[in-house]
Amino acid sequence: MIVTATPDLVLDVLDAADPVTQRAAAAKLDALKSSDTDFAATMDTEVGKAKAKAAAADQSATKISEPQSGAVNGAPVQVIKAPASGEVYRKFEAFILQTFVETMLPKESEEVFGKGTAGGVWKSMLAEQLGAQLAKGKGIGIAKQLAAAHPAGPDATGKAG
Repeated sequence: MIVTATPDLVLDVLDAADPVTQRAAAAKLDALKSSDTDFAATMDTEVGKAKAKAAAADQSATKISEPQSGAVNGAPVQVIKAPASGEVYRKFEAFILQTFVETMLPKESEEVFGKGTAGGVWKSMLAEQLGAQLAKGKGIGIAKQLAAAHPAGPDATGKAG
């Protein structure tokens, strides 16, 4: 299998982005570049604006008479389900296998993965996918041993120690 690495991963991601979002981001960057303002000062200003929005959202959330709208207060909250305990162990096993695979891949492989940081990213992505595939099914037993050593029960509160 031959993998052709692109010379600039960032440009590929930018090309795949939403054109409207891409233009808006480029316009913001151009405005910052042409204004000759200090980056740290700009970031402090943006943080202040975000804190003001959060404070306004907190105040409006405490008022009962006003209708609550996701569009006014920002993006709606997404509820994330906790993964099953076996899934967490399987992901850990996949991570361990990824580390093993990454150390086994050849160091001098610029022809396959590319040069520099982009080559390292491609190599890491390959190792991640190989580790995930190896951990599927029975894996090599790390997840099974961890699940047996730490059974999930009603008293499992997630406290460390």
